[in-house]
Amino acid sequence: MSLSSRLYTVASPKLCALPHNSPFFFRKYPSTLTRSLGFASQSLRASLSFSTRATVMGDTDAGMDAVQRRLMFEDECILVDENDRVVGHDTKYNCHLMEKIESENLLHRAFSVFLFNSKYELLLQQRSATKVTFPLVWTNTCCSHPLYRESELIDENALGTRNAAQRKLLDELGIPAEDVPVDQFIPLGRMLYKAPSDGKWGEHELDYLLFIVRDVNVNPNPDEVADVKYVNRDELKELLRKADAGEEGLKLSPWFRLVVDNFLFKWWDHVEKGTLLEAADMKTIHKLA
Repeated sequence: MSLSSRLYTVASPKLCALPHNSPFFFRKYPSTLTRSLGFASQSLRASLSFSTRATVMGDTDAGMDAVQRRLMFEDECILVDENDRVVGHDTKYNCHLMEKIESENLLHRAFSVFLFNSKYELLLQQRSATKVTFPLVWTNTCCSHPLYRESELIDENALGTRNAAQRKLLDELGIPAEDVPVDQFIPLGRMLYKAPSDGKWGEHELDYLLFIVRDVNVNPNPDEVADVKYVNRDELKELLRKADAGEEGLKLSPWFRLVVDNFLFKWWDHVEKGTLLEAADMKTIHKLA
């Protein structure tokens, strides 16, 4: 059966009862046919895309962890321009290929969560060894992407990104949604940066910086997180010193380092004073790297 015949079959049993070359067929069902073929085409692409792409990827990325491999093609990141206007979507795989980033200037929306407990200590995570980009580096509480889905595309008050943050805190750190209500995330700013991870992979992100102060239950997912710890200011400064000195093989993610060097300690003051809203500036997009 040809592709067009299969699409007609999927589209509607009633349409299939008519000869497809009949003028009556097109006169009677023009809009229905268009919509049905569109939905059928999307369905067929969805059913074939993962297996087809996974086969292609398998030729060059056979050593990739199975979980990360699946997420690379199942997750559709939100493509934006440098003013944070949505321009499309693409797979996580394509969005993190340096070749695509450089040749097509792919820029995707991201977020970085900074979660503090009631002692005003910051929760850090060490990314798992199986992460495709920046494995085993230490970074802020959670770093990921809102996906191209209705609930995570809501621009008003960064609601879509806050929804995504709540989802990923559960996925990566096992933090229940009720521990991190969406309305408790405070978007403080946005930054745009580019950072290669190795010769093949990298980041080019417009990153929303989300702060939240909550005592939470943490149960890390080993597919995503190798270790976690809370740090106070002095402990973080010691971590920075060790990373700069190359001690203990300790490395920090480039986005975390950009936030530390440009914003974190002055924002930490607002965390302790309970005045985070005074620090918020969501109009500016800081182009840092």
